[in-house]
Amino acid sequence: MSEIAFAIPGDLSLPTGGYAYDRRLLAEWAQMGVASRHLALPGGFPAPSEAELAETGRAILSQPYDSVLLIDGLAYGAFPEGIAAGLAGRVVALVHHPLGLEAGLSPERAAALLARETAALRHASAVIATSQNTKRLLVADFFVPEARITVAEPGVDPAPRASGSPTGAPLQLLAVGSLVPRKGYDVLVAALAGLADRNWRLTIIGAADRAPETAAALAAQIAGAGLGDRVHLAGAVDQKTLAAAYGGADLFVMPSLFEGYGMVLTEALARGLPILCTTGGAAAETAPDAAALKVPPGDAAALRAGLLRLLDDAGERKRRSDAAWHAADALPRWRDTATIVAQTCAMVSP
Repeated sequence: MSEIAFAIPGDLSLPTGGYAYDRRLLAEWAQMGVASRHLALPGGFPAPSEAELAETGRAILSQPYDSVLLIDGLAYGAFPEGIAAGLAGRVVALVHHPLGLEAGLSPERAAALLARETAALRHASAVIATSQNTKRLLVADFFVPEARITVAEPGVDPAPRASGSPTGAPLQLLAVGSLVPRKGYDVLVAALAGLADRNWRLTIIGAADRAPETAAALAAQIAGAGLGDRVHLAGAVDQKTLAAAYGGADLFVMPSLFEGYGMVLTEALARGLPILCTTGGAAAETAPDAAALKVPPGDAAALRAGLLRLLDDAGERKRRSDAAWHAADALPRWRDTATIVAQTCAMVSP
């Protein structure tokens, strides 16, 4: 292997968990001396046009033959089987979460994506999954042999413990993630609409341009529930602002319907935040039970009950905060993640 050509579609700077994972791999490899480079692919994935597929084919086929192709699943999962078969023997597929499991898809679109990703994965020499849950899905539903899958969980950086809100101030709830259907923010707002008599504020940090209709519907829902002065849609923010939001939070909330891993959960753990999350996808396993109160995804009543319990019980918040802070010591670091992925790529010999 001469180098890792890391093929990633779209804008690598976008504030999503998947792109953050990809950025950190490239940054860690640069520090480790691992020969690698970013191969930019068109931004239309997972619904590329014929022109974008042709451009992708040209970009990938122009790579030196002794390079290993690490291809982000946002692109690889949408490759027609003919393209995937033509790259057999050279590809390591990185799967954050299967494309067909994204919320908000029509049944026909979901089925088409699942079938295409299943076919493409047959031709990958190795597969990187970002959680044990995703690995199990790939084995059971996508028929990927277990021996070809390596789990490389996202790393997390050490961070100072959150100080929370001042005494007597509203409790600060924090949610982080793009405003897309899968994140379940409509369920969270519905749950909070029944808790207007409690003293809380919610900040949702996440890009609003990935699913504009969802973002607009969420803003309308907040206004309709009379929560405009209590729920702040902060949009995408820089790292300094994000760190300040974590530091000032009292409770981290993740209402996602499905997560391939849930990087924001480990970021909350790293700051010693008590967590309320769903059991959607890998989220049930990412946060320890002692640190996180967990409810079924899509269940506004269960989420409301969890919120009520944690808002009213400072002692439970403190116990879960201590458990989160303790658990942070055992979280993987990004150097560990980058090493696992690089070693997997090194075992693929074009």
